[in-house]
Amino acid sequence: MDKSLYIAMTGASATLRAQASVSHNLANADTIGFQATLSGTVAAPVAGDGLASRVAVVQRELGVSDAAGSITSTGNPLDVALHADRWLAVQDSRGGVAYTRAGDLRVTQNGLLTTASGRPVLDQAGAPMSIPPADALEIGGDGTVSVVPQGQPASTMATIGRLQVVAANTRDLVRGEDGLMHAAPGAAPPAPAAGNVLTSGAREGSNVDSTAMLVSMIQLSRQFEMQVRVLHSGDESARAANTLLSSR
Repeated sequence: MDKSLYIAMTGASATLRAQASVSHNLANADTIGFQATLSGTVAAPVAGDGLASRVAVVQRELGVSDAAGSITSTGNPLDVALHADRWLAVQDSRGGVAYTRAGDLRVTQNGLLTTASGRPVLDQAGAPMSIPPADALEIGGDGTVSVVPQGQPASTMATIGRLQVVAANTRDLVRGEDGLMHAAPGAAPPAPAAGNVLTSGAREGSNVDSTAMLVSMIQLSRQFEMQVRVLHSGDESARAANTLLSSR
């Protein structure tokens, strides 16, 4: 009887964690450049004396989805949509390098180029990119940033730098607690990407399939309800057995 209770308990715990993962994906269904978290359950034998026959169920994150999000043309020169396996380098909260596909960029009052969440965008040299006062700005397909200096004619457009864009498969990166992608521990940083790496005037939306996530949430809710019923049934059976033994 205790084995059935243990199995139901570990299953219910894993289901709750899976629901949290699905909820996180749904909450970011409209987040620019967001990639859905992949999760699943795996068998985990329980270690310890007398527990050789026990197997727990553990929910684990299996990485992030590399599916492409929908591309929306905005006409905004600060919006960029990264091509497949291309990542924009930004500065994380610790001053290190992280990577994102969120291409809705901004220019702060101090002229710093950042993501919409405020992360400084890095140039090829690894320094935060600064934009001088300008009447026009253009980001080329290779990441080159050009501006027309304030008060000057359009013919004076000049290149001021290039965005740091790297080439990496999604499976070779890991998502940190800050929501940004990082090089795997012990792995070398991704190599710079050459050639045409982005589309200017467009941005990539979230790759979360909202319909599939809602269906998954319903399935997980029903699964959790079933596991709780097993726990209640096992508890009632144990109480009945104890009553019979005590009445003898």
